[in-house]
Amino acid sequence: MNEKSRNPFLSEKAYSGNNAQMYDAAGNPLYVYDANQVMTVRGTINKTFILFGLLAIGALAPFVMLAYGINPLPAAIACAIAGFVCVIVAGFSKKNAMYLAPAYALFEGVFISSVSIYVEAAYGKGTGIVLQAVMGTLLTFGVCLALYRFRIIKVTERFKSIVIASMMAVVTYYLIAFLFSWLGGITPFHHGNSLMSIGFSLFLIVLAAANLLMDFSFIEEGSKNNLPKYMEWYSSMGLLITLVWLYLEILRLLSKLQSRN
Repeated sequence: MNEKSRNPFLSEKAYSGNNAQMYDAAGNPLYVYDANQVMTVRGTINKTFILFGLLAIGALAPFVMLAYGINPLPAAIACAIAGFVCVIVAGFSKKNAMYLAPAYALFEGVFISSVSIYVEAAYGKGTGIVLQAVMGTLLTFGVCLALYRFRIIKVTERFKSIVIASMMAVVTYYLIAFLFSWLGGITPFHHGNSLMSIGFSLFLIVLAAANLLMDFSFIEEGSKNNLPKYMEWYSSMGLLITLVWLYLEILRLLSKLQSRN
């Protein structure tokens, strides 16, 4: 395995404790990787299940709070901020993802559960809007996984560029919309239940699905490139972030549709 990989994680420093220095016939350095110390697809899947379990545990907290007459909204806001901090820190310190990913899952469990309770009370009207959002998220995940697994959609560099550019455009729009709303009192078009707002929600759902495909690609490529073991936590955290985003967007779309009835 040639050390001259373009992947920044495949460096002598990153694997200094797990490599045996060898050379090929041309004198180029080779390294033998310990299979127990590199990222695998199976390991990432196992850690993703762990994070889902922690997410479910966190999701129980708002119901316990309500049972004791405690408003879960302050806790939801605090957990949303804490989860965001975990994501930022993990981006700069991937080695600590094994600690940050479980914390993020617990925080997000509290947050999305609180949001779900509110949406069900405000827009559900006995329709089971939260259950619909959960089923929609699982269905989208399954379809994306099948599309990627059977190479119906290929995650090329062009595909990645389009998705990343779209993400940057969405972030820029939100920043501008926030400034206009804060400074000028202008209500952004994605608020409310207009057809344009519904169309924007559909676009975000498609964009989240495209990010799922990129997550699958990252996990597969990371395994092939023998990334460090801690990247399993980082990858599973990224997958969970996308799924939480997808769920919230589907829930928002359903609430908009329900409010039009």
